[in-house]
Parts: sequence; structure tokens; C-alpha cells
Amino acid sequence: MTRVTDEDRRRWDERYAILGPAQLIAVAPPDFLEPYVDVLPTTGHALDLACGQGLGTVWLARRGLDVWGLDVSPRAISRARDLARRSGVDSKCRFDVVDLDDGLPAGPPVDVILCHKFRDRRLDRAIIDRLAQGGLLAIAVLSEVDAAPGPFRATVGELPAAFAELDLVAASEGHGQAWLLARA
Repeated sequence: MTRVTDEDRRRWDERYAILGPAQLIAVAPPDFLEPYVDVLPTTGHALDLACGQGLGTVWLARRGLDVWGLDVSPRAISRARDLARRSGVDSKCRFDVVDLDDGLPAGPPVDVILCHKFRDRRLDRAIIDRLAQGGLLAIAVLSEVDAAPGPFRATVGELPAAFAELDLVAASEGHGQAWLLARA
């Protein structure tokens, strides 16, 4: 698995600098979750892995969850904190700069793990173990299905296989994306 380099971190910071702050209107569930929002809890604790500017984190907090957003980019985390403040949910959000190459930071079990557009196979076991009983994993990644292979793309059937011990709620792959919703 390819590790994030200092150059990668700089590139992500530059990308977030160009994007500018996220707009409040952009706070919404990721597209793959829209048909399943009723499956997600409205109380409890959540982790948002590679949270970027915090759109998913803030959306989950607006639903009522206490959410911890993690990202490798200090600029993204700064923007995420600002978005949470502007959305009035900063008391329900915590954000930290974390290099997930070092694994998931220690913490208690959570009711939801959101992982949108990030894939690191080395984290699969830690993700499963971090879910509370009945907890929900919502993961969407780039995929080789209908797209070119790449180091950060899931192979055909990879997500259902990686998370087979969880109870599948829904999954799909195609057009360069794979996603899965599953319960512990």
C-alpha cells in the first residue's frame, strides 16, 4: 500500500487552499448515502475518516451525532472547524490532523464510521473493531470497476470481501466508484 508522503500532504493543503471554504449549502450526505439516510442513527458517536473540509462530519453532527473528523491536511481541518462553527455544531464536532498511515487513533467504539473517498486496506481490521455493536460502516472509494487500476482504487468485490464479517445493508460498484453500508 502506498503511504502518504510530505509532498502528498502539501498537495492536499494546496488543493484545499484553491477550493476555498465549504459553503453551508454543501453540507449534505455523500451521494451514495442519500437513499439510506434513514439507516443512520441520530444519536451516538461517529468517526469521519479523511474528513476533508468536514462536510460529512458536519452533516452527521446536524443529525445529532458527536463526530470526530480526521484528516492529514491541517488546512482541511482548519476549514472543517470553521464549517462546524458556521453551522452551529462545533460543540458536537472534534477535528484533528491525523496521518492514518499510522493507524486509527485510540478511542472508544463508535456508532458510525464514515469513510468517503479514502481507502487504506491496512485500516480494515481497525475499522471493524472500532464499530460498536450495531454500528454502521458507510464507505465509498474509487474503484477499478469501469475505470483504470490505481494504488488507491478498490478491486472488483474488494469492499464486500474486506468487510464480510459485518452484516451487509447495501453495496454497489461501477463507474469508477465502490461503496458499502454494513452493520457490526
